[in-house]
Amino acid sequence: MSNVAADLDGARAGVRLASPVTHSDWMVRDPAPAWGTEGVHQILDRCKECGWSRVYWRCFDGGRALYKSELMEPYFAYDEDNYHVAHGSAWVLEKLKPCDYRTFDSLKEAVEYGHKIGLEVHAWLSINEDDHAWGLISRFAKEHPEYCWVRRDGRRYRSQLSFAIPAVRSYKLGLVEEILAYQPDGIFFDWIRTGDVRDNPQTDPDGVANHGYEAPNLQRFNELHRQDPHEIPNNDERWVQVRAEPQTVFMREAHALIKTTNGRLVISAMVQHPWSYRGSPTDTPYADSLRGLFVDVRTWAREKLVDEVVAAGYYRSGGNAEAAYHWLQQESEDRIPVWLYGWIQTADQFRSDVQLAEGIGAPQLLLWESDYIGLPPANVETVRAMNEYARGS
Repeated sequence: MSNVAADLDGARAGVRLASPVTHSDWMVRDPAPAWGTEGVHQILDRCKECGWSRVYWRCFDGGRALYKSELMEPYFAYDEDNYHVAHGSAWVLEKLKPCDYRTFDSLKEAVEYGHKIGLEVHAWLSINEDDHAWGLISRFAKEHPEYCWVRRDGRRYRSQLSFAIPAVRSYKLGLVEEILAYQPDGIFFDWIRTGDVRDNPQTDPDGVANHGYEAPNLQRFNELHRQDPHEIPNNDERWVQVRAEPQTVFMREAHALIKTTNGRLVISAMVQHPWSYRGSPTDTPYADSLRGLFVDVRTWAREKLVDEVVAAGYYRSGGNAEAAYHWLQQESEDRIPVWLYGWIQTADQFRSDVQLAEGIGAPQLLLWESDYIGLPPANVETVRAMNEYARGS
């Protein structure tokens, strides 16, 4: 376990700069890093050059692992039926042909090299998806379609696994346990990514999740209220709470596992907010994190199940990063630190975002996403602006 400080050596005490790293996304850039050890070093050296002190290394790409997992099939190719073939972006598949995570453990190299050069490396778990667009469905979801989300009308989702099923929670906890063995600096639970886009919309017109009608939830509601949830509105507060409980049960179990392994590990989460959407602003709007995704941030904060949180960076009309930040502060009752979400665009945009973060008191600016910065000599001005800020120049 690294004792890396939150700031760079000699850096200012200001807003911490951090960014997620999806190794497979870096591999489709032009130019791309080298495949293997050298390429991981190129990526993390670039992160260091940007003045970031934390990176969130992605462990799952949909339902495939980007490390040598025993529980989840490591990525080596898309399924034959996939999003890219259907949308004319098969060039992505060609770029990824050399990438075989069965033979190269990107997470292992990232943690070891990151600590060597003074970076915190947190494990980023898209815990709530078992596919991505489509074509990356997990082996577990393929084997257990009966464990998937169920809509009010009884139709099942293609890959989206229900935390109401004890076997699903055990499987997901097993993945967390695998990743803890790599000794990252923290676990970042990304709850907003939710699998096969062909299952959209995932909410009703009011932004309330249209799923959760799995047998354990139906049984639990009947035990508590002696009523069939099909007889009440989908947005009934009691029914929302019952459907949210399995995610909270999982987080209790995950918190216990993580903190028992190492009490200093940081547990963070990314959640939805009242301006969120999936796919398009009119496709799957979210009423908020609880009603739209059954992620009960308020309970998680009260029970200290997470140490830090951030609101997703996708906004319908009227929403923006500042509004989502303040909403999440209120939702978590100021019990835990809230990050500000920012997109890497230009040097001026960075300066504006970090000024906003300082003004509202956010401890961290999460710059989404790292591969957009590219390898040197791309984006010289933006990289310089971030580095100068981090070093207080």
